[in-house]
Amino acid sequence: MQRDDCILFSGAAKGAEAEFGACAERFGIDEVNFTFEGHNDERRRGIRVLTHQELQHGDVSLAYVSRLMHRHYPNTPLFKKVLQAIWHQVNSGQEIYVVGKILADDTVKGGTGWGAEFAKLCNKPLYVFDQDRDGWFHWTGEQWEKQDAPVIRHPHFAGTGTRFLEPRGRAAIAALFQRSFAG
Repeated sequence: MQRDDCILFSGAAKGAEAEFGACAERFGIDEVNFTFEGHNDERRRGIRVLTHQELQHGDVSLAYVSRLMHRHYPNTPLFKKVLQAIWHQVNSGQEIYVVGKILADDTVKGGTGWGAEFAKLCNKPLYVFDQDRDGWFHWTGEQWEKQDAPVIRHPHFAGTGTRFLEPRGRAAIAALFQRSFAG
């Protein structure tokens, strides 16, 4: 796969998204960072400010997401926009890479979890680096399976995750890019 053909779709937020973007930049990979007016972006490279109409394409019922994720989410304009921007990331990527924590109910913690669930609904290849277990996991369609060293195989991929990136999460993202694009 040629680096020139690759695009990272992310969100430019502090934490995992910023690290995915920094790695993309180091490896000469283009990035598109979906954001919206008023969002606190950590990165400026590849910024794509979504219009109100574009955000509406990613609109989802908070009641549906809460039921799907087995938890309650805040019904605020900001949180809805975050979910809508995540929808654009996952919708644009053909492989989805997430850094966070897999919960006992097979969902991923936080707002990031919506991205993982949306990837599952779309039957897209989904990989999660679980910071607590210090390892990558792949969604088989029915369960999480340990994945020792995933490699980005599709030129259009999404990278998202927790704002609370730990050193092992940062190292996992860097190693993913190294395996996928070095040489």
